[in-house]
Amino acid sequence: MRLSELRAGQVAVIKSLGEHPISNKLLEMGCLPGELLRVRRVAPFGDPIVIEVLGYELAMRLDEAEAIEVEVRPNFVHP
Repeated sequence: MRLSELRAGQVAVIKSLGEHPISNKLLEMGCLPGELLRVRRVAPFGDPIVIEVLGYELAMRLDEAEAIEVEVRPNFVHP
């Protein structure tokens, strides 16, 4: 599943970062495979989205989120 498909409140684990110009920057910011994230907000038209990872919020465009493969954790409560 792609990060761009998640709704606000959903929790997921990053599986991989795809080929996108921002992928290296995301790695530098801590968006590593295995990291837990939560979708905090989604703009009314779906772009941008705000995720929480490593205790901080990060906004990204939908095409950037499309490059990130995640595994949803439906019953996990993110602290």
